[in-house]
Parts: sequence; structure tokens; C-alpha cells
Amino acid sequence: MTPGIQDQPPQTSDPAVRSSDLLGHVEYNFLSLGAGVQSSTLALMAAYGKVTPLPDAAIFADTQAEPDEVYAWLSYLEEQIKAAPHPFPVYRVTAGNLTNAVLRVRHVQSDGHNHPKGTAYMNKMIPVFGLDAAGKRTAALGRRCTFDYKIRPVVKRARALAQIKRGQKYPTVTQWIGISYDEIQRMKDPREPWIRHRWPLVDMKMRRKDCLAWMKANGFREPPRSACYYCPFHSNDEWMRIRDNDSKSWQSAIAFDKELRRKFREEDQTLKMEVYLHSSCKPLDEVKLGEPASDQLEWNMQAECEGMCGV
Repeated sequence: MTPGIQDQPPQTSDPAVRSSDLLGHVEYNFLSLGAGVQSSTLALMAAYGKVTPLPDAAIFADTQAEPDEVYAWLSYLEEQIKAAPHPFPVYRVTAGNLTNAVLRVRHVQSDGHNHPKGTAYMNKMIPVFGLDAAGKRTAALGRRCTFDYKIRPVVKRARALAQIKRGQKYPTVTQWIGISYDEIQRMKDPREPWIRHRWPLVDMKMRRKDCLAWMKANGFREPPRSACYYCPFHSNDEWMRIRDNDSKSWQSAIAFDKELRRKFREEDQTLKMEVYLHSSCKPLDEVKLGEPASDQLEWNMQAECEGMCGV
């Protein structure tokens, strides 16, 4: 049954129009789909003509480490978009298995680096927390997961779909990002000169709670939070939600936390500290999640996150 979409004037007159600039360049609109609350709301609003012009496609970058509920939600979302008055394709892209990449042991390939040729090391792909021998804690030791496994695959597919020429310096792609009005600190300029960013939810001053209200009012299910099951940026509330409602992901995160620490301790020859998923620098299954976070490192997750994973 088709949901009763709330009356809300679209942002432009015709949702089926693809715009062109004064030089006649064909312009494309691609929605970066994180499959969380905000980007899912944006996708459905576009499919029902409430945000225009009609996107040429939505692109979801799969790290292959999302909880099962996210993949189930994505399939549901694709069905809803297909059944809407203004459907558009949803592409699933991937740069590979992030978990395997995080746990892979590498070796220095040549001399002249900080370590001799052949030295074993682990890439710090995710923002783990470190504890050195003196008991000093360090926040977010590394961070390449968002760029390599979220941003880059989306940009690669957008480049192919829009037939971007080598060396193109003028923007012909508008990338829609589902950051909401309460997350404006996540807004960033694009890395590529042929992309311009657009944040429709910010333009409409829609907050996350407004997105949830819109979904409920129009008969859609509530989307899950979209993030890798072992993301160190999880808050205590999110870890508790996973523990209490998603036993598979919780146990997988505990096992991953232990294996990551073992790999760094026994095989990495460069990092002289223990690593943890939780900011308290304790094993995940030993953290007292319901207690005050006085023993945890403080950092601004809202500012740190680039708005490509959990939206």
C-alpha cells in the first residue's frame, strides 16, 4: 500500500528535470546513500518528488561489515523507491572487505622508511584507541575507513556514471549528502573539482528527529543506524543497543576487538601499545556500558565523523 506522503512543497518545480549549465554540460545528481535515518529519508523524499530534481541514482558503499539489519533495510528501501512515483536506480558498490583489510599484516617493501625492509605492520584503518606501557591513552590512532571504503567507491561510481573526463576541472556532478540540520558541522567541501556538494536536509532545516517523524507519518519503517558493527565511534548507548538487540553483531564485535589486539601485539612490529575499540581502553566485553563515562577519552564524534557512514 502506498504511504500517504505529507504535503510539502518540492524545492524546485519539476522532479523529472535534469539540469544543464550555461555551457551545455549535462549535469548529474547522485545521492550518497548511507542507508541510515537521514539519507534514507532523503532518498524517499526524492522518490516522492519532495526534493528535486530527480536524482540520477543513489550510491551505497558497502564495507561488508554492516549489521544484517542494515542490509535488510537497504533491500526494503530499494523496493520502496522502485514503487514510488519517481523511481531511480540504487547502486551498491564496494572497495572490498574492510574487516580483512584491518586485520591484514603487511610488510615494509623497501628501505628508506621509518622501519627496515620486511618489518611487519598493521595499517591503522579504523580509529582505534591506544594504551601505552605507561598507561597513557591515545584517541583515534588512525582513520582511512571512511575515505577508502565509503567516499572513494561512491566517487568512483559517480565518475563512471557521469562520464567524467580525465583532468576535468568544472563541476557537473551534484552529490547529495544526507547530513541533517543538527549535524551541520559535518559539512565539508568535495575533494574532486567536478563535484559540488548539496545538503538538502540542511536546506530544509530538517533534524534527525524530523526525518524519523516524516518516515513515521508517511507509513515507512524506522531505519536502523548505519555503521560497521565494530565502529569505534559508537557511543555507549549504541554499544548497549547492539548488545541488547543484536547478539550476532555484539559477539562479532567482541571477537574482532580481541583479534585486533592480538594482531597488533603479536605481529605488528611498529606500534608499541595495546589497541581497543572502546575509548576506555578496556576489552569490549569488560566495559561497564551503563555507568558514567568518567574513565573514557573525550572527543567530538560529531565533528570527527564525515557524515558518510551513519546518515
